[in-house]
Amino acid sequence: MSYIIQAVLVKSQRSEYGQVTVSFPIPNDQYDQTIESLHELEMGFSINRDCRVGKIDSKYHALDGLKDSMVNIDQLDYLAKRLGSFSPDETNQFEAMAYRLKLINIKDFINLTFCCQQATVITDFSDLEKIGRDHCMDLNGGAMSMEEYQKIDGRAEALDLIENQKGYITPYGVVYENGMELRQVYNGRQFPAYYYDSCQLAFGIRPVSPKGEKQNPEYLYLPASDHQIERTLLRAGATSWAEVESWIEMDVLPQSISDALHMDTESIEDLNEMCRSTQNFDREAWEKLEAVVQLTEPESASQIRQLAENLEQFDFLPDIHTVEEYGRHMIQESGEFGYDPNLEDFYDYGGYGAQRAEDENGKFIDSGYVAYHGTVPLEELMMDGSEEQGFQMGGMT
Repeated sequence: MSYIIQAVLVKSQRSEYGQVTVSFPIPNDQYDQTIESLHELEMGFSINRDCRVGKIDSKYHALDGLKDSMVNIDQLDYLAKRLGSFSPDETNQFEAMAYRLKLINIKDFINLTFCCQQATVITDFSDLEKIGRDHCMDLNGGAMSMEEYQKIDGRAEALDLIENQKGYITPYGVVYENGMELRQVYNGRQFPAYYYDSCQLAFGIRPVSPKGEKQNPEYLYLPASDHQIERTLLRAGATSWAEVESWIEMDVLPQSISDALHMDTESIEDLNEMCRSTQNFDREAWEKLEAVVQLTEPESASQIRQLAENLEQFDFLPDIHTVEEYGRHMIQESGEFGYDPNLEDFYDYGGYGAQRAEDENGKFIDSGYVAYHGTVPLEELMMDGSEEQGFQMGGMT
């Protein structure tokens, strides 16, 4: 099973409109297509719960309670992302507590993902030592050093739990609540921050209030599809970036790239396109882009995007830091010359390396040597070519 949740969605009670089967989490590159499919059946237009779950399939059998309920497409997507990161123990805790609480509402299921880890679920009573230690781990929020874990008298803790606490039998084991409360972390509209997949930049956003009131923020994760951006704004209570204040919540871009951005003037479109251009980069590509940024000194997200899309027009040699090292590399390893080791004493590596670096306008940086070999001037390469100005981020704090 490649999905966490698969749901057959229909419009309200009117199944004659047709149905759409959606697998969650929705990959970023399929999100807009999924929303358009729902639109064709007059669903998924807003952040309201306008889709009825006609059928649901998941390894989380407790979610069967969602059948025939009304949901929003993003609620199912967020829930699937949360559950997709769960360990087997967390899966048991979620399933057992959902059964114990008789949950049938999507909002409650989402909130349960934030607190089910406090419960203890026993599926095998044969190892009291492990039961007791795992129970203490649950009481400690799931975090404990191995030294602390080994010091626990697991048998005594297990017997105290079984004899003195009320357990509830579920299809997923005997569950002990440990005082767990279903806190309203998710208010039914704005999703709590949750970093999933290949997020490069995350922004917190909320409407600008003339009275200074602060409502729960919504979060936008870049790169994002057009519909994701639109619906994030709607959940925040706005229709454009001019209506919100925003701030960087998370930035995992390389430092040199972050330093080149001017967030007070960047548009969300440019930032998003920059992140899209690098979303499939591996470590080697990121290192090369960092080097190219240090060479070219871009001043905007659109210029960085242009560089990312034209990396093949740059040469980058990691760990080459001096003209002599560069000359030696070119003469011995590049294949451009018929290197003869018998003439080693006659090669002027430093002289050749210096001359070549000067001709190429190359640069030695901390990570190596970088140079541009394209046929158009760098200034022209880095031009975006777009004359339209998008919404400014504005209100950054």
